[in-house]
Amino acid sequence: MKKIGVLISKEWAEVFRNKLVIFSVVFMPLVFALIPLGLLYTTVGADLSAVQSEFGPLLAALETACGPLEGLQCTQLILLQQFLVLFLLMPAIIPITIASYSIVGEKTTRTLEPLLATPITTAELLTGKALAAALPALFASLASFTIFAIGTSVIAGGPVATRLLSPLWLLGIFVVGPLVSVTGVSLAIMISSRVNDPRAAEQLAALLILPVMALFLGQMFGAVALNQSLMLSIAGALVFIDLALLYFAVRLFQRETILTRWR
Repeated sequence: MKKIGVLISKEWAEVFRNKLVIFSVVFMPLVFALIPLGLLYTTVGADLSAVQSEFGPLLAALETACGPLEGLQCTQLILLQQFLVLFLLMPAIIPITIASYSIVGEKTTRTLEPLLATPITTAELLTGKALAAALPALFASLASFTIFAIGTSVIAGGPVATRLLSPLWLLGIFVVGPLVSVTGVSLAIMISSRVNDPRAAEQLAALLILPVMALFLGQMFGAVALNQSLMLSIAGALVFIDLALLYFAVRLFQRETILTRWR
């Protein structure tokens, strides 16, 4: 664990010099929290029929999600629920930005060979790099959700904010989000170990964002209703995907091959 901790500290000292990484970790979570809060604020004091008329396509499939809430509060909750996917995007985007530089960046800074020559196992090396990429994403996502929940309580009141602690939201924030983060980190490290350009690694790994964006757009157009059953299905699928990706990441990471190709 000491070796992994030292590697994580080293990774953070290097990657947080990059302005793009700082933007991803600090400003992106803030923006993702403020977007739904801004939409929520537009509904305050508005006529319920006018709000339902404007956002009708978003509301049709989710009227059963309100529980005891009625009227405008129900509409506000349904609108906010559309943005749960944003909190699944952050654990995917942030670690991809960091992990894409994990191996390629070692080459560009000429620290790859000394790193691979150290008495650290491949499993420890990949674990350290994965945690260095995933932990900032998870902390940033949790901070963003906290801001979002507090803002919801201030704007819409406690009853709406309390519903953000429903099983659906908790599954998304604390289960699916971390699983998506592991998927992004695994893909980024695999690609990073095979290409020579950090930007190419980042662009290829960013393909993971497409399914999440498809889910978001499906919600916005009323084609998909994100509920607890669907969230559990996504979580189950991600467990198998992550196990497979972690296995292939270790298999593909060959120290001798990487050093030979990059000499």
